Amino acid sequence: MAARGGSALEPGWLLSPAGRPYLDSIFQKNQRRVFGLLERPALPPALAAPTVTYKLFVSGKSGVGKTALVAALAGTPVPPTHHETLGIEASTVFWPAKPRASDRPVIFQLHFWDCGDGALKKFEHLLPACKEEADAILFLFSFTDRSSFEELPAQMSRIVGPGEENLVKVVVGTNPPPPRFDLSPLSDVTERDVAAFEGAWGLQVLRAGSAGAGGGRGALAQVAPLLDALVERLWRQDQIAAGLGTGDEGSPPA
Repeated sequence: MAARGGSALEPGWLLSPAGRPYLDSIFQKNQRRVFGLLERPALPPALAAPTVTYKLFVSGKSGVGKTALVAALAGTPVPPTHHETLGIEASTVFWPAKPRASDRPVIFQLHFWDCGDGALKKFEHLLPACKEEADAILFLFSFTDRSSFEELPAQMSRIVGPGEENLVKVVVGTNPPPPRFDLSPLSDVTERDVAAFEGAWGLQVLRAGSAGAGGGRGALAQVAPLLDALVERLWRQDQIAAGLGTGDEGSPPA
Protein backbone atom coordinates (compact mmCIF):
# COMPACT_ATOMS: atom_id res chain seq x y z
CA MET A 1 0.00 0.00 0.00
CA ALA A 2 1.34 3.44 -0.77
CA ALA A 3 2.86 5.06 2.25
CA ARG A 4 1.99 8.52 3.47
CA GLY A 5 4.12 11.20 1.93
CA GLY A 6 4.91 9.03 -1.09
CA SER A 7 7.52 6.36 -1.60
CA ALA A 8 10.62 6.36 0.60
CA LEU A 9 12.56 4.94 -2.35
CA GLU A 10 12.86 6.29 -5.88
CA PRO A 11 10.64 4.04 -8.04
CA GLY A 12 12.35 2.71 -11.15
CA TRP A 13 15.73 4.17 -10.15
CA LEU A 14 17.66 1.00 -11.10
CA LEU A 15 16.43 1.25 -14.69
CA SER A 16 17.36 4.94 -14.94
CA PRO A 17 20.73 6.27 -16.24
CA ALA A 18 21.87 6.95 -12.66
CA GLY A 19 21.27 3.33 -11.73
CA ARG A 20 23.09 1.86 -14.75
CA PRO A 21 26.37 0.91 -12.94
CA TYR A 22 24.37 -0.86 -10.23
CA LEU A 23 22.21 -2.58 -12.84
CA ASP A 24 25.36 -3.82 -14.57
CA SER A 25 26.57 -5.29 -11.26
CA ILE A 26 23.70 -7.80 -11.13
CA PHE A 27 24.20 -8.94 -14.73
CA GLN A 28 26.76 -11.18 -16.39
CA LYS A 29 26.95 -11.51 -20.17
CA ASN A 30 23.59 -9.76 -20.51
CA GLN A 31 21.86 -12.25 -18.18
CA ARG A 32 20.92 -11.92 -14.52
CA ARG A 33 23.79 -13.22 -12.46
CA VAL A 34 23.17 -16.11 -10.05
CA PHE A 35 25.01 -15.30 -6.82
CA GLY A 36 26.52 -17.87 -4.48
CA LEU A 37 26.14 -17.69 -0.70
CA LEU A 38 29.32 -15.63 -0.24
CA GLU A 39 29.03 -13.53 -3.41
CA ARG A 40 27.61 -10.07 -3.91
CA PRO A 41 27.54 -7.49 -6.73
CA ALA A 42 31.00 -6.09 -7.51
CA LEU A 43 31.21 -2.30 -7.64
CA PRO A 44 34.14 0.13 -7.80
CA PRO A 45 35.01 1.79 -4.44
CA ALA A 46 33.51 5.11 -5.54
CA LEU A 47 30.12 3.43 -6.00
CA ALA A 48 30.20 1.27 -2.87
CA ALA A 49 26.78 0.92 -1.22
CA PRO A 50 25.60 -0.65 2.04
CA THR A 51 23.89 -4.03 1.83
CA VAL A 52 20.70 -4.73 3.78
CA THR A 53 19.59 -8.37 4.04
CA TYR A 54 16.04 -9.67 4.38
CA LYS A 55 14.39 -13.07 4.51
CA LEU A 56 11.03 -13.48 2.75
CA PHE A 57 8.84 -16.56 3.15
CA VAL A 58 6.68 -17.31 0.09
CA SER A 59 3.35 -18.87 1.08
CA GLY A 60 0.37 -20.02 -0.95
CA LYS A 61 -1.82 -22.86 -2.13
CA SER A 62 -0.18 -25.47 -4.32
CA GLY A 63 -0.15 -24.47 -7.98
CA VAL A 64 -0.48 -20.67 -7.59
CA GLY A 65 3.03 -20.12 -8.96
CA LYS A 66 5.31 -19.66 -5.93
CA THR A 67 8.34 -21.31 -7.53
CA ALA A 68 7.70 -19.61 -10.88
CA LEU A 69 7.45 -16.20 -9.21
CA VAL A 70 10.74 -16.61 -7.33
CA ALA A 71 12.44 -17.77 -10.53
CA ALA A 72 11.13 -14.73 -12.40
CA LEU A 73 12.31 -12.36 -9.66
CA ALA A 74 15.73 -14.01 -9.64
CA GLY A 75 16.00 -14.06 -13.43
CA THR A 76 16.43 -17.84 -13.54
CA PRO A 77 14.59 -20.31 -15.82
CA VAL A 78 10.98 -20.92 -14.86
CA PRO A 79 10.02 -24.61 -14.64
CA PRO A 80 8.11 -25.53 -17.85
CA THR A 81 5.58 -27.61 -15.94
CA HIS A 82 4.20 -27.45 -12.43
CA HIS A 83 5.53 -29.81 -9.80
CA GLU A 84 5.05 -29.63 -6.06
CA THR A 85 8.06 -28.29 -4.18
CA LEU A 86 9.02 -31.17 -1.90
CA GLY A 87 10.90 -29.19 0.74
CA ILE A 88 12.41 -25.76 1.19
CA GLU A 89 14.09 -24.00 -1.74
CA ALA A 90 16.03 -20.81 -1.01
CA SER A 91 16.95 -18.24 -3.67
CA THR A 92 18.95 -15.02 -3.33
CA VAL A 93 18.14 -11.85 -5.26
CA PHE A 94 20.20 -8.66 -5.14
CA TRP A 95 18.24 -5.50 -5.93
CA PRO A 96 19.85 -2.04 -5.72
CA ALA A 97 17.50 0.87 -4.94
CA LYS A 98 17.91 4.46 -3.85
CA PRO A 99 16.27 6.12 -0.82
CA ARG A 100 14.89 9.52 -1.71
CA ALA A 101 16.74 11.32 1.08
CA SER A 102 20.12 9.69 0.45
CA ASP A 103 22.97 10.49 -1.91
CA ARG A 104 23.83 6.83 -2.35
CA PRO A 105 21.81 3.71 -3.05
CA VAL A 106 21.29 0.62 -0.93
CA ILE A 107 21.77 -2.94 -2.16
CA PHE A 108 18.94 -5.15 -0.93
CA GLN A 109 19.84 -8.81 -0.52
CA LEU A 110 16.58 -10.75 -0.58
CA HIS A 111 16.49 -14.38 0.53
CA PHE A 112 13.29 -16.00 -0.76
CA TRP A 113 12.22 -19.19 1.02
CA ASP A 114 9.77 -21.26 -1.02
CA CYS A 115 8.18 -24.37 0.49
CA GLY A 116 5.53 -26.64 -1.02
CA ASP A 117 2.10 -26.34 0.58
CA GLY A 118 1.81 -30.10 0.85
CA ALA A 119 5.17 -30.39 2.60
CA LEU A 120 4.21 -27.63 5.03
CA LYS A 121 1.06 -29.50 6.03
CA LYS A 122 2.86 -32.84 6.31
CA PHE A 123 5.97 -31.82 8.23
CA GLU A 124 5.34 -29.56 11.23
CA HIS A 125 8.94 -28.36 11.51
CA LEU A 126 8.98 -26.69 8.08
CA LEU A 127 6.73 -23.73 8.86
CA PRO A 128 8.74 -22.62 11.95
CA ALA A 129 11.93 -22.96 9.89
CA CYS A 130 10.52 -20.79 7.10
CA LYS A 131 9.35 -18.12 9.54
CA GLU A 132 12.47 -18.12 11.72
CA GLU A 133 14.05 -14.64 11.50
CA ALA A 134 11.82 -13.83 8.54
CA ASP A 135 11.20 -10.17 7.76
CA ALA A 136 8.24 -10.61 5.42
CA ILE A 137 5.71 -13.15 4.22
CA LEU A 138 4.40 -13.15 0.66
CA PHE A 139 0.87 -14.53 0.42
CA LEU A 140 0.22 -15.66 -3.14
CA PHE A 141 -3.00 -16.38 -4.98
CA SER A 142 -3.79 -16.91 -8.63
CA PHE A 143 -6.22 -14.72 -10.55
CA THR A 144 -7.29 -17.87 -12.39
CA ASP A 145 -7.96 -19.89 -9.21
CA ARG A 146 -10.69 -18.27 -7.15
CA SER A 147 -10.32 -20.76 -4.31
CA SER A 148 -6.73 -19.60 -3.74
CA PHE A 149 -8.06 -16.05 -3.32
CA GLU A 150 -10.92 -17.05 -1.03
CA GLU A 151 -8.51 -19.00 1.17
CA LEU A 152 -6.27 -15.97 1.79
CA PRO A 153 -7.80 -14.96 5.16
CA ALA A 154 -7.51 -18.49 6.56
CA GLN A 155 -4.00 -18.82 5.14
CA MET A 156 -2.89 -15.55 6.71
CA SER A 157 -4.36 -16.51 10.09
CA ARG A 158 -2.67 -19.91 9.94
CA ILE A 159 0.75 -18.56 8.97
CA VAL A 160 0.99 -15.42 11.13
CA GLY A 161 0.88 -16.30 14.82
CA PRO A 162 0.73 -14.24 18.03
CA GLY A 163 3.65 -11.87 18.40
CA GLU A 164 4.37 -11.88 14.66
CA GLU A 165 2.27 -8.85 13.77
CA ASN A 166 5.40 -6.85 12.83
CA LEU A 167 6.17 -9.16 9.92
CA VAL A 168 5.72 -7.33 6.62
CA LYS A 169 2.71 -8.94 4.92
CA VAL A 170 2.54 -8.72 1.13
CA VAL A 171 -0.27 -10.15 -1.01
CA VAL A 172 0.66 -10.99 -4.60
CA GLY A 173 -1.66 -12.10 -7.39
CA THR A 174 -0.06 -14.29 -10.05
CA ASN A 175 -1.16 -14.90 -13.66
CA PRO A 176 -2.52 -11.33 -13.93
CA PRO A 177 -5.17 -11.08 -16.65
CA PRO A 178 -5.08 -8.38 -19.37
CA PRO A 179 -6.68 -4.94 -18.90
CA ARG A 180 -10.45 -4.97 -18.31
CA PHE A 181 -9.99 -8.45 -16.93
CA ASP A 182 -13.45 -8.37 -15.36
CA LEU A 183 -14.57 -9.21 -18.91
CA SER A 184 -12.03 -11.99 -19.38
CA PRO A 185 -13.30 -15.58 -19.18
CA LEU A 186 -9.86 -16.57 -17.80
CA SER A 187 -10.26 -14.41 -14.69
CA ASP A 188 -11.83 -15.94 -11.61
CA VAL A 189 -10.91 -12.96 -9.40
CA THR A 190 -12.20 -9.53 -10.43
CA GLU A 191 -11.10 -5.98 -9.64
CA ARG A 192 -14.13 -5.66 -7.38
CA ASP A 193 -12.97 -8.71 -5.42
CA VAL A 194 -9.49 -7.24 -5.07
CA ALA A 195 -10.81 -3.84 -3.97
CA ALA A 196 -13.02 -5.46 -1.33
CA PHE A 197 -10.09 -7.46 0.03
CA GLU A 198 -7.84 -4.38 0.16
CA GLY A 199 -10.49 -2.42 2.02
CA ALA A 200 -11.13 -5.19 4.54
CA TRP A 201 -7.50 -6.04 5.26
CA GLY A 202 -5.69 -2.76 4.62
CA LEU A 203 -3.23 -4.51 2.30
CA GLN A 204 -2.56 -3.57 -1.30
CA VAL A 205 -2.64 -6.50 -3.72
CA LEU A 206 0.43 -6.52 -5.94
CA ARG A 207 0.46 -8.16 -9.35
CA ALA A 208 3.27 -10.36 -10.58
CA GLY A 209 4.60 -9.81 -14.09
CA SER A 210 5.10 -12.52 -16.67
CA ALA A 211 6.65 -15.59 -15.07
CA GLY A 212 8.26 -16.53 -18.35
CA ALA A 213 10.10 -13.25 -18.80
CA GLY A 214 13.60 -14.78 -18.58
CA GLY A 215 16.79 -13.28 -17.21
CA GLY A 216 17.74 -10.77 -19.90
CA ARG A 217 17.79 -6.99 -19.51
CA GLY A 218 14.64 -6.55 -21.54
CA ALA A 219 12.69 -8.79 -19.17
CA LEU A 220 13.81 -6.91 -16.07
CA ALA A 221 11.20 -4.19 -16.57
CA GLN A 222 8.46 -6.79 -16.00
CA VAL A 223 9.68 -7.74 -12.52
CA ALA A 224 11.16 -4.38 -11.47
CA PRO A 225 7.86 -2.90 -10.17
CA LEU A 226 7.27 -5.87 -7.86
CA LEU A 227 10.86 -5.89 -6.56
CA ASP A 228 10.67 -2.13 -6.01
CA ALA A 229 7.44 -2.59 -4.06
CA LEU A 230 8.92 -5.36 -1.90
CA VAL A 231 12.07 -3.48 -0.92
CA GLU A 232 10.01 -0.33 -0.32
CA ARG A 233 7.91 -2.09 2.31
CA LEU A 234 10.88 -3.77 3.96
CA TRP A 235 12.90 -0.56 4.05
CA ARG A 236 10.04 1.46 5.49
CA GLN A 237 9.35 -1.14 8.19
CA ASP A 238 13.02 -1.09 9.25
CA GLN A 239 13.12 2.69 9.32
CA ILE A 240 10.02 2.84 11.51
CA ALA A 241 11.44 0.14 13.81
CA ALA A 242 14.64 2.18 14.10
CA GLY A 243 12.63 5.21 15.25
CA LEU A 244 13.05 7.16 12.04
CA GLY A 245 9.40 8.11 11.65
CA THR A 246 7.73 7.13 8.38
CA GLY A 247 10.85 5.68 6.82
CA ASP A 248 11.52 8.61 4.51
CA GLU A 249 15.04 9.10 5.84
CA GLY A 250 17.84 7.74 3.72
CA SER A 251 20.23 6.07 6.15
CA PRO A 252 20.18 2.28 6.36
CA PRO A 253 19.16 0.80 9.69
CA ALA A 254 21.98 -0.11 12.03
